[in-house]
Amino acid sequence: RAGQVSAPRLARAPAAAGAGVRSIDPDGTVLVTGGTGGLGAVFARHLAARHGVRHLLLVSRRGPDAEGAAELAAELAALGAQVRIEACDIADRDQVAALLGALDAPLTAVVHTAGILDDGVIESVTPDQLARVMRPKVDAAWQLHELTADLDLAAFVLFSSGASLFGNQGQACYAAANGGLDALAQRLRADGVPATSLAWGLWAEGLGMAGRIHGTNVVRIESSGVALLPVERGLDLFDHSLGLDIPLLAPVQLDLAALRAQARSGSLHPLLRGLVRVPVQAAAPAGGSLEQRLAGVPEDERGSLVLDLVQAQVAAVLGHESGAAIDPDRAFKDMGFDSLASVGLRNRLSTITALRLPATLVFDHPTAAAVARYLLESVEPAAPATAGPAADDGAEIRAVLASIPIERLRRAQLLDTLLDLARGDVPEDRSGSGAGGGAIDDLDAEALIRMARGGSVGA
Repeated sequence: RAGQVSAPRLARAPAAAGAGVRSIDPDGTVLVTGGTGGLGAVFARHLAARHGVRHLLLVSRRGPDAEGAAELAAELAALGAQVRIEACDIADRDQVAALLGALDAPLTAVVHTAGILDDGVIESVTPDQLARVMRPKVDAAWQLHELTADLDLAAFVLFSSGASLFGNQGQACYAAANGGLDALAQRLRADGVPATSLAWGLWAEGLGMAGRIHGTNVVRIESSGVALLPVERGLDLFDHSLGLDIPLLAPVQLDLAALRAQARSGSLHPLLRGLVRVPVQAAAPAGGSLEQRLAGVPEDERGSLVLDLVQAQVAAVLGHESGAAIDPDRAFKDMGFDSLASVGLRNRLSTITALRLPATLVFDHPTAAAVARYLLESVEPAAPATAGPAADDGAEIRAVLASIPIERLRRAQLLDTLLDLARGDVPEDRSGSGAGGGAIDDLDAEALIRMARGGSVGA
């Protein structure tokens, strides 16, 4: 169940003969990258305590100098494990090869948890940013695969992220890097390697990405229907994944009530539509588009209505209970907005207004009042239709005139007169008489239709 275990099979590549499912050998060495970090340390303890692993190689950028590394080593030793904590650039082939060549026990499993964040919307991403995020994720995973290709591994586990599946707002580099891990796992398993990519959701207790992003961003992610994953549940899902012959799994704790609310508003992510019942007309914004909402509102009240709408969405992005807390003239950057919040506000407003809004909305219009003015200028409430034959006839005449070739108007000696009419300059000697024996003022839609079809004006 998505709201409980939340590990749906999102992709599966056919496994080659012999890939299968195997348990981790407790007498072999397990390599944990990012081993002194939050998730790395949690899984190192888990491997020693629950899987009985006796040889652990934990690598990280700072190695034994990392905060808490000595205490972690002592704790693992108390669990009966022999642990080596080493400083290593895991994307550096020579460094990794040297480590693997000096093991006391053969390597039997890899758990790749390493990674960094460098948030930004896709339009702002630089090549250096992308390379910085890709290196410890994808580059390192590929190096690890090549250096262990001849070993009889029981597991090759890559820690990915739900960002690769759902496209988290403002995390272009991170989503791309984790998408690379997902693709690599599918390729390797098809080649017979027991590789699995785990696209984790948001961890509780500040672990993983949750420990590196601003609190308001955590609130925003939770409001999207992704709940915090308890650590013990995450460990159980990790163990469950080891028993599945599947290259890509999504251990994500979902909030089904939030997903139902998104389904009602038409904003539910396509990947999740099979998990909750979607109303038939979910695609329409609740309450109608902004144009529909404004159609029956007096002109002097429209600005206030739109501002209230914007303030409510700003409050939702920042985690406030009410839009009343939002100063309409205060700059978004002074409220703590970053790229994630900016994209989130733009997406929310796009959904509820049914307008196609630019990605730079918040940067171009840096206050709630400015955004409200932009929205008001972007939509014109539909004017009530004018009844009566005169209005209908005028619309028909304009449509017919637009369909008549210029050369035909010239041959009928009407082109100059029509141009004069467009300029509002109709000489007296031409306003009272027209070509073909009829005055231009006397032409009706039927006569023009005949002319458009090739007949004469006076036919």
